[in-house]
Amino acid sequence: MVFKKEVLDEVALSIGEYNLIVQKLGREPTIVELGLFGSLWSEHCGYKHSRKLLKLFPVTRRTAGGKEQLGQVVIKPGEENAGAVDIGDGLCVIMKIESHNHPSAVEPYQGAATGVGGIVRDIFTMGARPIALLNSLRFGPLDIPRNRYLFNGVVGGIGGYGNCLGIPDVGGEIFFAKPYSSNPLVNAMCVGIARRDSLVSARASGVGNKIMLVGADTGRDGLHGASGLASRTFGEQPEMRSAVQVGNPFMEKLLMEACLELASTDWIVGIQDLGAAGLTSASIESAEKGGSGLDIDVLKVPRREQGMTPYEIMLSESQERMLVVVKTGCEEKVMAVFQKWDLKADVIGTVTGDGLARIREGDVIHAEAPVAILTDAPSYRLYPRKPAWIKKLQNRDISGALNPGRKSFNWWLLKLLGSPNICSKSLVFRQYDHQVLNNTVISPGGDAAVLRIKGTPRGIALSTDGNGRYCYLDPYAGGAMAVAEAARNVVCTGAIPIAITNCLNFGNPEKNDIYYQLKECIRGMARACRVLNTPVISGNVSLYNETHGEAVYPTPVVGMLGLLLDVRRHVTAGFQEKGDVVYLLGVGDDRVNDLAGSEYLEQRLGLVAGRPSIDLAMERRVQRCCLAAIGKKIIKSAHDCAEGGLAVALAESSILGGKGFIGPQWECGELAAANLFGETPSRIVVSVAKDREDALLKEAKRHRVPVKRLGTVGGASFILGENVNISLRDIEQAWKQGLEGKG
Repeated sequence: MVFKKEVLDEVALSIGEYNLIVQKLGREPTIVELGLFGSLWSEHCGYKHSRKLLKLFPVTRRTAGGKEQLGQVVIKPGEENAGAVDIGDGLCVIMKIESHNHPSAVEPYQGAATGVGGIVRDIFTMGARPIALLNSLRFGPLDIPRNRYLFNGVVGGIGGYGNCLGIPDVGGEIFFAKPYSSNPLVNAMCVGIARRDSLVSARASGVGNKIMLVGADTGRDGLHGASGLASRTFGEQPEMRSAVQVGNPFMEKLLMEACLELASTDWIVGIQDLGAAGLTSASIESAEKGGSGLDIDVLKVPRREQGMTPYEIMLSESQERMLVVVKTGCEEKVMAVFQKWDLKADVIGTVTGDGLARIREGDVIHAEAPVAILTDAPSYRLYPRKPAWIKKLQNRDISGALNPGRKSFNWWLLKLLGSPNICSKSLVFRQYDHQVLNNTVISPGGDAAVLRIKGTPRGIALSTDGNGRYCYLDPYAGGAMAVAEAARNVVCTGAIPIAITNCLNFGNPEKNDIYYQLKECIRGMARACRVLNTPVISGNVSLYNETHGEAVYPTPVVGMLGLLLDVRRHVTAGFQEKGDVVYLLGVGDDRVNDLAGSEYLEQRLGLVAGRPSIDLAMERRVQRCCLAAIGKKIIKSAHDCAEGGLAVALAESSILGGKGFIGPQWECGELAAANLFGETPSRIVVSVAKDREDALLKEAKRHRVPVKRLGTVGGASFILGENVNISLRDIEQAWKQGLEGKG
């Protein structure tokens, strides 16, 4: 059978790729085989345009003197559903972040909800107990009704699904900009804890072992989710609402408990969730990991709709389903566990030793192709040129922003504090349960979340970060800055950054400009990971984030894991006591270009321009200095300087601590706007008791970190020399009400 181009388009295969399939098989594929190849060779599953670039990431952590230490990587990217890193006492942290961008653009509530469900399954599939959720969200401006609808739906879906599971949503970030209009980014992250010696693999091995399908019945929802919806841009086909799955968090909770119970037995070989591409991906990728083949009879797959074809059954992305490979003779014991949790479980196939993926409907064989070919998607590497428009933006004169115009600096600070990109996100996170399980030490709203690890003195810090504006202006620097800020945020709690997971959100990689952004962002991230010793242990790539040819900002999102050896020694961002002295670690040269890509520049001149930059060596020294000072109980509070710059960071520390700030010797001169609102990286605002000032200065000198005294904590106002003088009540009101009435 020779398939027409329209059919190939439906499964996102090019004519060249189809010809390659024919060549590898030595014949034309069947319609079911075409569906298998289309899904497994899709951008979403096959990573065709990113696989070679991802090899640039470091995947191991440097150790002291060649000895094993805390933070050792246990599972590297691609080996299992998520990455794992050792935190001591025989425990591992399992974590991963993934996107559900395209489904959320079509049906925001279910798209976001099933994104949470999918990432949670990736964690408990490995035998880990999920203990935390985070998210990273991007939307267009909320004054556009469609964007407001997407925002409300996504936030509702995340809260509705996560709260039902009883997993705390402890942190995240939200950013608003025009390029995300109609194409939101919805990245969900889950973190779990497991015993290192009891991790479960996602493999199918052992000839004769049974393949069991557990959970929800299979329907037609999610067809072509991986090959169609997630591997094409919007605007080139109608809205694919049928490709969006519908979630059931209550069944997911039962699946989680049942699978965790099974993980403690020796009755199974592997567990794999049915996510993108459904049964196709779960079964065939498990066989590939196990070096085996499989034989599946679709007649044995329980269905909730009449007349479903083998093609539909294999490609359905119905939620809350798991594939379990059961050791011969243990079928009844495994069935009993699922029955205990009121879950349906059916044996649908067998592990074989011939290396073939055989899909049958009773005695009729619909597909019979080598697993090795099905999982060997082509890989493309382009050689892009730096786009001329990037050079133009980098060289744009932005000095006009130094003049605050007709408004005072008081007005601009209040304006920035009320900006949706800077203001309090309590409107969002108060919809999430962040205290369930009783592990949360630092709740949402600070630099990073902190959770205790029960049964140990340890804690972990978690953060998600990524600024698409920086990456738009300089992809290499922006990628490095995303890693650095995520690490800086966990450092501000007193945690040592030890590993990252990432989600790379970009437009159409077949275009020169987009592939350039992808390549350079990965290069920058990889460099920062090496300098900061934070290996990449898992992640996801989401491409084709475009609507009618207009791409989102290049947005790499970094999920950072930090480790506290003693969770009691954490610090927070808020100022602590009246009379404490406030310092800035990491003072750099004051420059006009410190405003590059800043929130102030866009608010003041309507520009996204300039050339962001970062000194990674300075970043490393600042982080080490801050950690050392926290460890010696010198620092009482620490807060990262990020969006809005130094003035906003000081204001936030005042608000979060409920105490005013006086900086009487504030001298900004003609670079006042850059000093106040420039977003130069590698800076941390800290506070210390008066009798610990010398100790901080010695620590800064030891680490070769510039340090500047800024002022003191106290009073009912926020004062920065002659530039800013606002009551604490007014800055708090501006910050807290920024999103009110907009969501």
